[in-house]
This record gives sequence, C-alpha cells and structure tokens, in this order.
Amino acid sequence: MTKHSFKLIAGLGNPGKSYINTYHNIGAETLYRIIGNKKLKKPFSIWKKELFEYIKIENCIYIIPLTYMNEAGKAIRAAAKRFNIQPKDILIIHDDTDIALGVYKLSHDRGSAGHNGIKSIISCLGTKNFWRLRIGVRGAHTIKASNFVLQKISPQDKELLEKVLLEIQASYTE
Repeated sequence: MTKHSFKLIAGLGNPGKSYINTYHNIGAETLYRIIGNKKLKKPFSIWKKELFEYIKIENCIYIIPLTYMNEAGKAIRAAAKRFNIQPKDILIIHDDTDIALGVYKLSHDRGSAGHNGIKSIISCLGTKNFWRLRIGVRGAHTIKASNFVLQKISPQDKELLEKVLLEIQASYTE
C-alpha cells in the first residue's frame, strides 16, 4: 500500500448482524482480512464504554468502531487519545461510492466527499490529515448511494470485491 508505518488502522462499518455483508461494512471486512493474515492468536479487547474493539499487533493498533458509521469519529478520537496517536499516523479503511467496484485508492488529507463516517472523523479529530483506503462499491447501481450502501452485497459484486480484498491483503502483508 504505502511505505508509511501506520500506528492505528480502523475498518469502518456498522455494528450488528443485520449489517454484515453490506457495502457500507467493506472497511471492517477488509480489516478483519488484514488481521487474519497476521495469524491472530488473541481476541479483540473492548475499551471505553464499547466505543471500539482493538488488538495490538507489533507496533500497530487495529480497531473496529462499535459506533454506527455516522458516529465513527467518536471511536477514532477515543482510540487516538487512548493510544496517543497523531492523525497523520492513522489509516481509515472504508467504502466509497465515488469509486467503481473493483477499484481502491489510498489517499491523504482529503475531504469527506459526502461520506458520513469520514465527516464524523474529520469533525472529531479536527483535521483531515489522516490516510484513507477507499474501496469502490459503485457497481451498476443507479440509485442514490444512501439507498444501496446498506443493502446486502450482490453475488456478482461479491466476486469483484473478493478480488479487491485479496489484493489488499497481499499488498498489506508483503
């Protein structure tokens, strides 16, 4: 991905079983894949009124916010404060409806482009000086993003996303 050594990596999604396998949860799914590659031997720990779950592997904290997407900033701010991490050392992994399905982009110091989870993070951190791994989820959908991101991923889209997740896993663990 990049030569930057991230100190905190967060995968965005919504909590609860009803959101599993939805487009909006692709960030959390990606993080679980990356962690799985590191041969996880201990479970996540929950901290601070269940704002996030985390695990430390080597010199990096991996977190999954336990807030809803629109409040993800609260969890990211709490984790950054708890572990004394500056925004420039944070990577947020999330879905992006402005990017075609099957494509992902690494970006830094950018606005939210309407993504409510990113809006929340920018607001809570007071800066946009953090990294983002933006995973495209815009397939053949012609409806507004807010009307499809909470839907279950279609079988055709799942095939394309699977290839992307495998590529991200491979590039992250090299």
